[in-house]
Amino acid sequence: MSILEFRPVRPVGSETALLDWQRIHNLIIPTDPLSVDEIAVRAQRNILEVAYAGTVPVGCSTVRPPEFDSAPGTVIARVLPEHRRHGYGEQIYERGLAAVRELGAHVVQTVILASNDDGLRFARRHGFVEIERYVLPGDTVAFVDLQLA
Repeated sequence: MSILEFRPVRPVGSETALLDWQRIHNLIIPTDPLSVDEIAVRAQRNILEVAYAGTVPVGCSTVRPPEFDSAPGTVIARVLPEHRRHGYGEQIYERGLAAVRELGAHVVQTVILASNDDGLRFARRHGFVEIERYVLPGDTVAFVDLQLA
């Protein structure tokens, strides 16, 4: 397992990271693809990072801070299928968990596309339990909200 380098996605000034984050997100969540403009807006309120093994982007993350004191924070770790089972998800998740805790989250959640069996197994193995499933308008695949027990 190699140690990953993390690069932040910023609304302005980090085009490479933004495009890498977009590609990874849209490959893993094809039911809800995001435009560059949508990602730039998200990067203003969330922590978005791309994980690189050397020069190769292998995954990305989203950390959503809690909206108020008792609200949950969210950590989403995504790893491209061809780079799974190399410890990258662990590094991305641990970094995101530390960040959301620093932002004051006492409750931590994640969300995973129901068709992502690897992602669901990873979350459950790390202590997350399912709390809700929902389908976005026009979609057919559910999203699964999970909470760290």
